[in-house]
Amino acid sequence: MSSDNFSIFQGIKKFRVRRVFYIAIFWMFIDMVSTILSFNTHESHTKSILLRALLVLCMSGVMGYLFVFTLRNIFKNRPLLLNFFAKAFILLFAALSMNFLAHFIDDLFVDKYSVIESFKSFYYNTMDGNWLLKRTLYWLILFAITQLYLEINDKYAPGVFLDILSGKYIKPKIENRIIMFIDLKDSTPIAEKMGHQQYFLFIREFIYFISLALIENNGIIYQYVGDEIVVSWKYNKTNMKACLASVLAARKNIQKKSEHFRRIYGTIPEFRIGIHTGDVTVGEIGVIKKDLAMSGDTMNTTARIRSACNELNQKFIVSKDFAEKSNLKEFQMESLGLIELKGKTTGIELFALKI
Repeated sequence: MSSDNFSIFQGIKKFRVRRVFYIAIFWMFIDMVSTILSFNTHESHTKSILLRALLVLCMSGVMGYLFVFTLRNIFKNRPLLLNFFAKAFILLFAALSMNFLAHFIDDLFVDKYSVIESFKSFYYNTMDGNWLLKRTLYWLILFAITQLYLEINDKYAPGVFLDILSGKYIKPKIENRIIMFIDLKDSTPIAEKMGHQQYFLFIREFIYFISLALIENNGIIYQYVGDEIVVSWKYNKTNMKACLASVLAARKNIQKKSEHFRRIYGTIPEFRIGIHTGDVTVGEIGVIKKDLAMSGDTMNTTARIRSACNELNQKFIVSKDFAEKSNLKEFQMESLGLIELKGKTTGIELFALKI
């Protein structure tokens, strides 16, 4: 494996690998059920099913990678309809290749056909219009379900759709969460310099690279408001570390793309972050477009902390509660003293992150 390929492999993040794994397992399971229903119980058939399951798992992993990584990047700025049909065409070709391999290996190693006979057997099956139509419809439906799953997860953030589907938050719940507010520094002068359309493209790319860092560290994106991102984690020690890791990852993503931003937009984005932890009320809201809403003093305080970045000339500020629970070392933070935040009756000690 070349050093470039190895670095790409090292860069694959956990949440994307999980997606590929879930797709591969789901496709293998559906294919096994379909295959078992088409066979009578027989020893050679059992071997065929197991062999096919192993092959389908491997090939589905490759096709899942296409879904989650390659094709996603190629078609991310294309209309949904074009996105779907282009992916369906490419993956149908991949599915035909997978069926050929499964059929060929089964004939060759289970039924002991010669290589020529194995090719002929697949050819005759393919020429059977009924078989080809069934397999095409089968994979189209499978692709549609997978695409729907990916699109909905992207819309609601990973895990949120399942919560809505299960009705977990029909009755509002109070949860202890880590809350982070992020926004673009100096957004107004940048917008005036670029103009509306160029600024929108700039913001879209900025949000894309920041969001990757958040999602890769298990952040649940709550909402986008202009150039602002609100994200949360359920409170535990692992997620405290993930929250801090997301800050480093976001900065790294922007640094990697700094030349791209300078060349295309003439400026490199900088961002401000406010982080706090505490109880929030989480519940479903909306009629036509259901979503999860979070409210409470923790949300308001975090927004004020983010706003304090400008006043205190700092990039990343956290509350005392977060600083104490995150086990940050003294050299990783600096006390800014007791700060009066807008809308708060009492001051709150804030810390600047030095990471």
